[in-house]
Amino acid sequence: MAVPGPGYSITLRVETKPASDATAHLSRVVADAGGSLTALDVAESSHDRLVVDLSCDASDVAHAEAITEAIRRLPGFVVRKVSDRTFLMHLGGKIEVTSKVPLRHRDDLSRAYTPGVARICEAIAENPEDARRLTIKRNTVAIVTDGSAVLGLGDIGPAAALPVMEGKAALFKRFADVDAWPVCLDTQDTDQIVEIVRCLAPVYGGVNLEDIAAPRCFEIERRLREVLDIPVFHDDQHGTAIVVLAALTNALKVVGKDIADVRIVVSGVGAAGSAIVRLLLAQGARHIVACDRRGALERAPEGDTMRQWILEHTNPEGVRGPLVEVLRGADVFIGVSAPDLLTGADVATMAPRAVVFALANPVPEVPYEAAAEHAAVVATGRSDFPNQINNVLAFPGFFRGLLDAGTRHIDDAMLIAAAIAIADAVGPDQLNVDYVVPSVFDAAVAPAVATAVSAVARQQPG
Repeated sequence: MAVPGPGYSITLRVETKPASDATAHLSRVVADAGGSLTALDVAESSHDRLVVDLSCDASDVAHAEAITEAIRRLPGFVVRKVSDRTFLMHLGGKIEVTSKVPLRHRDDLSRAYTPGVARICEAIAENPEDARRLTIKRNTVAIVTDGSAVLGLGDIGPAAALPVMEGKAALFKRFADVDAWPVCLDTQDTDQIVEIVRCLAPVYGGVNLEDIAAPRCFEIERRLREVLDIPVFHDDQHGTAIVVLAALTNALKVVGKDIADVRIVVSGVGAAGSAIVRLLLAQGARHIVACDRRGALERAPEGDTMRQWILEHTNPEGVRGPLVEVLRGADVFIGVSAPDLLTGADVATMAPRAVVFALANPVPEVPYEAAAEHAAVVATGRSDFPNQINNVLAFPGFFRGLLDAGTRHIDDAMLIAAAIAIADAVGPDQLNVDYVVPSVFDAAVAPAVATAVSAVARQQPG
């Protein structure tokens, strides 16, 4: 069974008769059922009745139901209500719009709205660049998706993708004070997406493309960068690549290896994998073998320019074969593909002091425990293991830097600067096999990334 976690947290309201061991019974039942008790509060108490709110983490929906049923079977206890705490968090959505200015009387209204607002409109009409100074455009990002490649869920559509985009917006605000808003489009037509985003761009200072399936995402990004005067960032590509480079930079310090010398195997050549390959090459990696589901990449479908680029710039030794064979003797494995592709025995065939980044979510390419038996450094995308590779380390600060610099361009120099800033957030006295990337709650990370990105942006023309 998977480890219980807060993603499957429930609260049960349970009624029983007062007794000295009542709460102990409940705690024991949760433990026996494999749950993790997180809170136990008395909601009501009288001489003949005790009502307890019991919160616990489960490993999945079925496990939560099993815990609930075990409590229902406990003699003398009645389960009044069961609440899924994750669903409760999402009731009514996770973000809102609030006013930054007071509207207390007619004087405020006259300046914030009519007639005073007309003066601001005229100023912008005369000088459109003033929109960055006098409107929300200065600090606002559009999170654009078509819902075609959401998390590990796949093509679930724009409405089902909205909770993810709301979460992304909340992270933008929490970590970098950037006002972001979901733009979930009910189309997967590339031309339509490009045109819609072009038309709504005047409101925003940047565009964050999210969860759009490859290879369409590459064309959409390219075309939007050509037509817009604001930066376009594809987080599934560039955010992931930034954090992977940051983590690998520190992991290689731990194992005493150089990026130019190590042999790197990347499993997955979609949006994330292709961006990782490009950024690692830009940072000096020379021995990368990219693998798709068949093994070492040998051909690119017609029109897939990204895979063709990877074919032309990787695997200089001409390695062939399935993933498990390609992995033999490799120093680094980076997985952004599918769950359970490897075993601990496969990891054991890698070079000594190997580095394994198994980032498929929620189930990685190889179980953490199995990889850790043989590799020196192991990272996943999960929050319940050390070394979480999480894009929130990158995208809030990255956009903060772009907005502060007022730039429209994004290039490899900015991505590398962001990665170095994240890596440097782990001090030499902190660096070890279980801490190669900082915590996502490290308050110093986003400002450091913003400063690094802004400095590079201001050095570049346009």
